[in-house]
Amino acid sequence: MRRISYFVRQAIINIRNNRLVHFIGLSTMVISILILGAFALLYVNVYGWLQNWGGSMRVSVYLRDGLSKGEVAQIEDFIKQQLEIESCRYVSKAMALEDLKQALGPQSKLLSALSTNPLPASFELEVKGLGDPQKQLTRLQEKLEKLPGVEEVQYSQVWIERFKGLLDLVKIIGLVVGGLLAMGALFIVTNTIKLTIYSRKEEIEILKLVGATDWFVKMPFLIEGMIQGVFSAAVALVILFGGYILFSVKKTTFLSLAVLKIQFIPFPYVVAILGLSLVVGVLGSLIAVGRFFEVAKD
Repeated sequence: MRRISYFVRQAIINIRNNRLVHFIGLSTMVISILILGAFALLYVNVYGWLQNWGGSMRVSVYLRDGLSKGEVAQIEDFIKQQLEIESCRYVSKAMALEDLKQALGPQSKLLSALSTNPLPASFELEVKGLGDPQKQLTRLQEKLEKLPGVEEVQYSQVWIERFKGLLDLVKIIGLVVGGLLAMGALFIVTNTIKLTIYSRKEEIEILKLVGATDWFVKMPFLIEGMIQGVFSAAVALVILFGGYILFSVKKTTFLSLAVLKIQFIPFPYVVAILGLSLVVGVLGSLIAVGRFFEVAKD
């Protein structure tokens, strides 16, 4: 315990004596981890949104323009006769435009330039789960598309299939960016620790002369890198959480579908980011002290 206390104390003294170097390294690492955290936040929320939408069993039945009230009523009667339909909501063109304005919020002013309403009227359906969801929705789509006056029928699974490719791309980009940022953070930690080692070069030589082992000399620098990595991750996560609190909004809906309910990255992701930062800090320190002792031996 006495040795551990000594190592930690020496690491803190090193950081205090090289404040500027550590501040620059810390700032750069915080930015790197923030970018990685932002990708994780984006992926988690988009994936959760798609999963929620896909499991909701919702169907949108878009109608042709110019239908009479009687034709709309006939379509509604047919829909309500289907056993798998749990609820049916008619959305007129005016209601669809109003939903869009509410979803856009402050940006809804852009719609004021429209001379005509381009949105179609529709029926928004909730479907009961009576079997294989994919087959059930496909059969319902085929029946509804045959009705006179129906322009198009779409269900959530169709959109999920379209977005899966994009989601996979976001995941790949996140992994590539994460790898590059980890390499950059490793380079930062290595050079930061290297500078602190050279600032204590004479002290290290004295310790070696009085019989200190290599690991006795190395341990404070390893703890120094560990502190820098974990502290950088903690600061980045606090900033990310602050941004989440600032920009998160209540659950909004558009055409009766959940648009997005922002959630913070799950606890396992937080632990992974802290663990990765710790590993990068220790590995960077090992590289720095390893190179120093190789040069010293030469």
